[in-house]
Amino acid sequence: MIKNQCIGQHSTSPGGSSVWSRLAMRCLLWLSLLPFAGIATAHDSGLVSLRSAHDVATTVARLQQHLQAKGMRLFAEIDHAAGADSVDLSLRPTHVVMFGNPAVGTPLMQCSQSVAIDLPQKMLVWEDAQGDVWLAYNDPEFLRWRHGIEGCDEVLEKVTAALSAFARAAVSSAPLP
Repeated sequence: MIKNQCIGQHSTSPGGSSVWSRLAMRCLLWLSLLPFAGIATAHDSGLVSLRSAHDVATTVARLQQHLQAKGMRLFAEIDHAAGADSVDLSLRPTHVVMFGNPAVGTPLMQCSQSVAIDLPQKMLVWEDAQGDVWLAYNDPEFLRWRHGIEGCDEVLEKVTAALSAFARAAVSSAPLP
């Protein structure tokens, strides 16, 4: 999967040498996720998913704690399982954490205002049918494609690095930084 993401990206990206630098950065980020938890994947869905070393509640709590420590504003936590329960339906634990910071989000919207539909940032934490817990978020490269973002490599690299760090901190068995 990682090989496909690292190799396959350049065939759809326009440009010259910057394509290779983005490709190298993306591959390094993918590889940096492997030691921490599960396997990170970015399918055509545009999601990056990591397996957590914790249950859903602990993963959500670690994520929120790390986000606040890094100056992110927590906008909401949505407990979809509680919503399902309120209408007598069942759903395995499924939470969405919405967060952001204007210092990060505004430059992204200056690149393409339509990206505002995908902001604030969101991370999904859920338990699958096998009892494994996952954390997923929108791949900034998918947002680049979806919103036709051009000429904002530095902003997207900053967002990519931040989301990756937030996710790794939440799912890792290591103490929070």
